[in-house]
Amino acid sequence: MTRHAALRHRHMLTLPPEPASVAMARRTAEYVYGCWGVNPGHPVVGPALLILSELVTNCVRHAAESSAALDVIYAADEGVLAFAVHDRHPRQPDLIRLAKPAGGLAMIVELTAELGGTATLRPDADGGGKSIWITLPLQ
Repeated sequence: MTRHAALRHRHMLTLPPEPASVAMARRTAEYVYGCWGVNPGHPVVGPALLILSELVTNCVRHAAESSAALDVIYAADEGVLAFAVHDRHPRQPDLIRLAKPAGGLAMIVELTAELGGTATLRPDADGGGKSIWITLPLQ
């Protein structure tokens, strides 16, 4: 598993939990990954943007009342692309035991696995929020 703190490139964006933040998170991803040399035509980039959009949408829909803001962390290194979305909603979903409905976190976990990546939930130390990290190979 990739240690996210060890990835060479990192950028953080703080957004309000509102619908316009989905597009902003996606545009920022395209920009920062491009600046770091990630080919926008790479077959992982399109699905990565879809996953990111879904994670931010989930925060907007489910965490807005308990999160004044959401953080998007972008990271990359040679051969790996990663990002996380952090909110202060206390719910800690079990990414391994998700039911298989057609959307939401189950779709994120399934698509990430199909791309050879990992989805990891990291709870805040106080249990009052979490980050969901997605790591995808660029090979």
